[in-house]
Amino acid sequence: MGAATLLAYIGAAFAEIGGCYAFWAWARLGRSPLWLAPGALSLFAFAFLLTRVETDAAGRAYAAYGGVYIAASLLWLWAVEGVRPDHWDMAGAAICLAGAGLILFAPRG
Repeated sequence: MGAATLLAYIGAAFAEIGGCYAFWAWARLGRSPLWLAPGALSLFAFAFLLTRVETDAAGRAYAAYGGVYIAASLLWLWAVEGVRPDHWDMAGAAICLAGAGLILFAPRG
């Protein structure tokens, strides 16, 4: 995986989490509906960034992205929501990242 793919995954993860959080803030935290516009733009950026991943199959890109998303979600939990992930969260994220690596780097014929 090249640097461009890694950056695309990281950018996509935070764009997706940010976009979803904007909708969460509106629907669950009583924030203004004005949160929805940047949320929608962020989700657009998420979808676009996943098209930048260096792979020939969309499904494989999405599957590997899942591990990155989980790890980024735990960073969001800590940085934005102020909840420190516990050792179970970290172990789960490590397993998911290992699975994502297997999907991306497995030798294929």
